[in-house]
Amino acid sequence: MGSASNIAIPVIDLQDFPGQSAKMIKACEDWGMFRIVNHEELLPVSLMLKMKTVIRSLMELPEEIKHQNTDVIINSGYFPPSDANPLYDALGLYDMASPDAVDAFCKKLNASPEQREIIVEYGQAVQQVIVNIGQKLGQALGLKDFSVDGWPALFRINRYRFTQETIGSSGLQIHTDTGFFTIVQDDDNHGGLEVMDLSGTFRSLDPWPGTFLVVIGDVGAAWSNGRLRNVKHRVVCKEPGIRVSIATFLLGPRDALVKIPEEFVDLEHPRKYVPFLYEDYRQLRISKKLQAGEALELIGVGAKNKLRSCC
Repeated sequence: MGSASNIAIPVIDLQDFPGQSAKMIKACEDWGMFRIVNHEELLPVSLMLKMKTVIRSLMELPEEIKHQNTDVIINSGYFPPSDANPLYDALGLYDMASPDAVDAFCKKLNASPEQREIIVEYGQAVQQVIVNIGQKLGQALGLKDFSVDGWPALFRINRYRFTQETIGSSGLQIHTDTGFFTIVQDDDNHGGLEVMDLSGTFRSLDPWPGTFLVVIGDVGAAWSNGRLRNVKHRVVCKEPGIRVSIATFLLGPRDALVKIPEEFVDLEHPRKYVPFLYEDYRQLRISKKLQAGEALELIGVGAKNKLRSCC
């Protein structure tokens, strides 16, 4: 696997809006991602550090306990190491805004009251970040009333066990995210995340502690009529060590269709995708084993393979 050159993706200051609006949209169009700073009013760095301590502890649990983290929706629970991703495992929590879901997650993993308190606090704070970014993104695109408040999110704790012998190996295969966008708290010390630029070349992102990455997924690309870019990315082993990250995936409307706003459709930009339910699209991706955005072609206007909710 060839090495990727390092890049600095656009940095968005959450305290400078609407001043950063055009920069945010250009980042979504050119890179499909950006980094946010000055988010402390919503999610302080001290809470980020506490959460990292909790997830490191949870990932050290015995395998039999981690396997109790079962799916709520398909592929939302524990991911053990696999043939495709032998250096990676992860825990998942679907609908992190639900107290019942958090309770079930903590109970199955025997989390302590202190750990549960931090998970709840972090979940509530990252939910505020999600809603804030969704609002700013909608306003930047000219949508006055757009909101992602109430949309379910999937919270995932990722661990990569890298050794000297695995340097250059894949930690996580090339993929796009399924949902609207993802908030990523990356590892503070170990790099490895690589993103594909517009030329099709993978570029490496260095760690930047205390910041978040925002990554556009397939739903975001479809909803925006292809204007926002669903970026392909992967994780590669750069150095020995335990690499951990936290990803919060904003999925899609809870029970409503993903529809392209009329503001995004005109003679120069005809409608590219039919309306669909998020969960139908997720299951289509899994059933077809299409993990790098290819499934969007199957929900295109005029496509032969349409989702159940589109017909």
